[in-house]
Amino acid sequence: MPTAGTWKVPFKGKFGPYDGNCQRIVPAFSIQSRQKNTTVAPPPPSDAFRSRSSSRTTFRQSYDRGDFPFALKHDGRGNRISWKVPLETLDYHYYLPLFFDGLRETQHPYVFFAVQGIDDLLARGGGKKILPVLPQLIIPIKLALNTRKEAVMCRTLKAVQKLVKSAEYIGQAIVPYYRQLLPVFNLFKQKNLNSGDGIDYHQRFGENIGDLIQETLELMERRGGPDAFINIKYMIPTYESCLIRK
Repeated sequence: MPTAGTWKVPFKGKFGPYDGNCQRIVPAFSIQSRQKNTTVAPPPPSDAFRSRSSSRTTFRQSYDRGDFPFALKHDGRGNRISWKVPLETLDYHYYLPLFFDGLRETQHPYVFFAVQGIDDLLARGGGKKILPVLPQLIIPIKLALNTRKEAVMCRTLKAVQKLVKSAEYIGQAIVPYYRQLLPVFNLFKQKNLNSGDGIDYHQRFGENIGDLIQETLELMERRGGPDAFINIKYMIPTYESCLIRK
């Protein structure tokens, strides 16, 4: 180490950064880590829970072009969608995947139209219209969950619950797609709000990801048939059945 008079001055050139104790920071598991006056750099932080940026959705492009047959209506009960055509005449193969793609949006009015459109179509569709479209909904749901934004994930989990309850055999038909959907469930399953001895006044809004994931998994098990639990257990080992009594 070069010196300036009686004071030792660390040479901070091409040899990398130094810490507060004038120890050179070197990568772990390297030959440099065995040298003197060095300290091993800490491991990089895990970005497992970091929110991902989403690209421009097809739902937004279609809405900006005016492709949807609805308008925003204001009345005494709040905002709602005013459909210009009967819902029974809509092509579910085209519109329902678009609305699920809009779950990734974070701006108004795209979020409102996407959530309200899903509610209306699932309420009026029935099994004959929703069941054939189910394979087209998996990718939009997976993309929305992979954004790892809490608001987007909460909306998506609520939409999945409504989808499973919309018709009789939807829960069984979605079982083969657990491997695409449940990895994110396993990641955020234990992410609960620790309020201590306080009161969570937002509990009625259903914004706690851990609770929503648990409710969704239990609903999937109840409506998924005899093979639902073993497939959930394969993807989420910490899940405990809500039907099997020990």
